[in-house]
Amino acid sequence: MTEFITVATFNFAHEMMVLRTILDREGIPYLFQNENLIAIDPLASLAYGGIQLKVHPNDLEKVQNIINDLNNHLKIV
Repeated sequence: MTEFITVATFNFAHEMMVLRTILDREGIPYLFQNENLIAIDPLASLAYGGIQLKVHPNDLEKVQNIINDLNNHLKIV
């Protein structure tokens, strides 16, 4: 089994909400590691390395294109 890989890191939970909506709409499996921990204690973000977006390697290029498109318009990552 191939493990998911980290594509992006966010400092706060609100920074990833638009991306979550797009990934859900596109049907791309993902995991936001440390999401709940940092949502409860935002100051723990630095200690735990932020909220990490992890995706399957097969979806890596598609997700990177989505992030790049968002960065061109919203500057979120």
